[in-house]
Amino acid sequence: MTAYDPGAFPPFAVTVDLAVLTVRGDTLQVLLVERGQEPYRGDWALPGGFLLPDESAETAARRELAEETGLSPSTAAGLHLEQLRTYSDPGRDPRMRVVSVAFTALVPDPPEPRGGGDAARARWTPAATAGPLAFDHDRILADAQERVAAKFEYTCVATAFCPPEFTLGELQRVYETVWGVALDRPNFRRKVLATPGFVEAVPGGPRRTGGRGKPAALHRAGPARFLHPPLLRPEGRHP
Repeated sequence: MTAYDPGAFPPFAVTVDLAVLTVRGDTLQVLLVERGQEPYRGDWALPGGFLLPDESAETAARRELAEETGLSPSTAAGLHLEQLRTYSDPGRDPRMRVVSVAFTALVPDPPEPRGGGDAARARWTPAATAGPLAFDHDRILADAQERVAAKFEYTCVATAFCPPEFTLGELQRVYETVWGVALDRPNFRRKVLATPGFVEAVPGGPRRTGGRGKPAALHRAGPARFLHPPLLRPEGRHP
């Protein structure tokens, strides 16, 4: 058996990139950073960076998120973060062969970010008008948007865009913003309340007023992770 020779293989680096999404002003927005170094200096990109030798990809993702945006480590640690996919096209980075592990993070009511690390600035930008971005980040952002929209159909992840206590109207606006389609209010409410473990009423909690009509009851995320039955997007209305 031939001995393994590390020198027989060309070196490459591993990075993490993050599509951090939130709903602000009934608009799906993404966190972008202005690159402070080459390549693509001055261009906007998704936050991210190189994986350190002693880190897992998820640890690196949370570290880079805090470093490049000014979010506190505790805020970054509490975000809903999940792996999106791996991007490994040979020419995706002009510096060298770089493989990126991309993550999607969902955050409700985020603070205003500030640049840090090798990012000159950071800002929230409507996802629909975010590009063109550096590297292959337009592709990563598009994949993240579709992944989140699809997961809204069969998981309870939509509540990650909501504050700890929310009204069903606020949850509906999250769905409408991510899916890009208006939903029938009574039908949406019926489906949400009929799904075991999706949301729970806040017992004895305060009720939020939103203008005319009776105050809306507050809910919080329930223990369920998946929706049975699924809450499907209107046919033909995929973003």
